[in-house]
Amino acid sequence: MPTDRPNIVFIITDQQRFDTIAALGYEHAITPNLDRLVRRGTTFTHTYVTAPSCAPSRASLFTGMYPHTTGVLKNNDPWNHSWVERLADSGYRCVNVGKMHTYPYTASVGFHERHVVENKDRSNPTLPFFLDEWDKAFRSRGLVKPDRATKYRALDDYRERLGAFEWEAPDDLHVDNFVGDLAAHWLDVYPGDEPFFLQVGFPGPHPPYDPTPQAIARYDGVEMPAAHDSAEDRASQPFAVKDLIRDNLEVDHDGIVHLEHPTADQVDRQRRYYMANVTMIDEQVGAVVDALERRGVLEETVIIFTSDHGDCLNDHGHIQKWSMYEPSVRVPAIIAGPGIVADRQLDGLTSLFDLGPTVLELAELAPPVWMEARSLLPALRGEDFAGREFAFSEHARDMILQQTALMTMVRDQRYKLVEFVDHDDGQLFDLADDPHEMANLWDDPQHRAERDRLSRVISRWRAESELHTASWTAAFR
Repeated sequence: MPTDRPNIVFIITDQQRFDTIAALGYEHAITPNLDRLVRRGTTFTHTYVTAPSCAPSRASLFTGMYPHTTGVLKNNDPWNHSWVERLADSGYRCVNVGKMHTYPYTASVGFHERHVVENKDRSNPTLPFFLDEWDKAFRSRGLVKPDRATKYRALDDYRERLGAFEWEAPDDLHVDNFVGDLAAHWLDVYPGDEPFFLQVGFPGPHPPYDPTPQAIARYDGVEMPAAHDSAEDRASQPFAVKDLIRDNLEVDHDGIVHLEHPTADQVDRQRRYYMANVTMIDEQVGAVVDALERRGVLEETVIIFTSDHGDCLNDHGHIQKWSMYEPSVRVPAIIAGPGIVADRQLDGLTSLFDLGPTVLELAELAPPVWMEARSLLPALRGEDFAGREFAFSEHARDMILQQTALMTMVRDQRYKLVEFVDHDDGQLFDLADDPHEMANLWDDPQHRAERDRLSRVISRWRAESELHTASWTAAFR
């Protein structure tokens, strides 16, 4: 195999919305290291996840196929293979530090080393038992990891905080600091000289929103964007989407006691703490870049930064993900490194799993023919980029999205359609006239032709997908 292939550092955050990086026009964000990455590389500004929750999105990303093909339709569905195996077989040293959300949690999926850190809050009794590297670090220090069961529920104002809490344990034990430091340590001490693929999985800014006091203080006086919400918007939501609000009002998922009508101050605090978590991750991205410099390999390393899905943060009355609203399904996607055009922002539609074949081609490997993802390498080299004609996302029933067997989204340059396999209601938005998705046009007679057109697009896509991926299982027998 070639010996001059680039190192690849693939950074994936958990639950980071698209509008969280200052250099992309979002001035409420404090992200100097990500801003530098934007200026050093190419950014795809309309990147959509193939599923708005962790495991389905990640399994899709690491196979290049949609969730209906991978069979990973909800968290804790098993997945054991990925294109990382191809990198490892070709001579890359493949290492994961932090979150991948495979199941089993320590499944190899091709990595030579896995230093696993899972979700921040694992106190839900329905989750499989697992002691990760972060748990062990707390144990070694004689400390108790803070979560809703060990700390937050005991707070007098727990039900008013919308999941926003100050981190009071040692700063170096904050999960994002812990993961960033461990990734930098690996870069400092690994003795091999073969090319490496280092996947860094930050568990933040997923809730609980738990920045350190110093990070919170950086957002003093910073105006947060207000939530996009209205009574008319909520009334127009499909039954299964409305029921998401009901479930989150009844269960304190990830330490968030949701409120049907929080005050503006409560939402502002939630958003400031969320953004402070983003800023903490930004600092760790800088630390990883510094470690690459110390190792003497920064100029021969491609850095990719993205997230597995977003967070509504009370837009439309919703929290977290599981919906097809833009804050839930649209994420950052930045690629910088040798041979990649600098300071370029491309607005064409991109799917998150397109990063998979892009990594393979950066490593001079041919993506398998059954992959539905498409390499972005030509765009990185400066070629014209129109983007995809359509972006698709889907999510099956799980313990939170309870009232539909399957929800599917398609969007083109202007319209977004969301339909449900077992309900007659849905959502249609004109994103050119209504970028914040406040007017559901599903029942508007003047837009019925667009609704029918996009519904046919979904039907054709599913059929073509089945044909395209028919041979994929043979690769893993």
